[in-house]
Amino acid sequence: MQFNNHIGIDYSGAATPKTRSATIQAYHSQSSDDPRLVASPVSTDNRKRNWNRIELFDWMVRQFEQPNPIIIGIDHGLSFPISYFNRYQLSSWNDFLEDFSVHWPTDQPEATVEQFRSTSPRVGTNDEMRITEKWTSSAKSVFQFDVQGSVAKSTHAGLPFACRLRSAVSKVHFWPYDGWEIPVGKSVLAEIYPSIFRNRFAREARTVDQQDAYSVCRWLFQMDQSKQLPVFFNPPLDPPTKAAAAKEGWILGVY
Repeated sequence: MQFNNHIGIDYSGAATPKTRSATIQAYHSQSSDDPRLVASPVSTDNRKRNWNRIELFDWMVRQFEQPNPIIIGIDHGLSFPISYFNRYQLSSWNDFLEDFSVHWPTDQPEATVEQFRSTSPRVGTNDEMRITEKWTSSAKSVFQFDVQGSVAKSTHAGLPFACRLRSAVSKVHFWPYDGWEIPVGKSVLAEIYPSIFRNRFAREARTVDQQDAYSVCRWLFQMDQSKQLPVFFNPPLDPPTKAAAAKEGWILGVY
C-alpha cells in the first residue's frame, strides 16, 4: 500500500480554537479495514474529553512526523475560487494561504470566525464556487455561511492551521497544490467531502460526526488497498480546468 496509516477528520469551526467540541472527530486505520476512533490525548479511562482545534493541530503534526507515509483527509476547504485569487491579486496557493492567515487569524486561541466576518478585507460571496464543488450535487461554496451542510466556518477556521502545518512539517504533500502526482514516500493532506462516502458504510453506534470521519478513513484505506487512489489523485480534467484546480484545489473522491 502507498500509505501506512489512513486518517479521516471531521472538523469544526465553532467557537474558538481552544473550545472543545464533539463535532471534531478523528479515525485512523493503521493498515486495517476497521478504523478506530482517536480520542483526545487528554482523555483518560474515566473521562473522555472532546478535541479542540489547537490540540488537533498538534496531533496532526505528530502524525506527519512519523517516518512512514500517511494520508489525512480533512473535511474543510483548503483554498478558494479563482475569482478570489484574481480579486486580491494572489498568484499562487502559497500566497493565498499566507495572505488569508494574516487577514483571518482564526488560529489564535481566543479568535472566532464570527469576529472577522464583518471586519476582514478578504471576503467572498456565496455564489462563488470552485470547479470541484460544481462537480458535485450538493457541495456548498466555501463562502456560504449559516446553512445546513455549510463548510464555510470550518474552512475559515482551518486554513490558518493548514498554513502553520505547512511550515511545521516539510515532508507533507498538500494535494493538489504541490502537484497531482504523489512522490514516493510522501505523506499527504487532502480535502475530503464526507457526504460522498458516509452512506457506503453502516453507521452502527457512531454519531453523525464520527460516521463522517470513519467513512473518510475507511474509504481512503479501501482505495489504497485496491490501488485505486492514484486514479482519484488524477481526475479527468482538461488542461485549463486542471490549471485552475491546481490553485483552488480539488476534493479527493470527486471524479
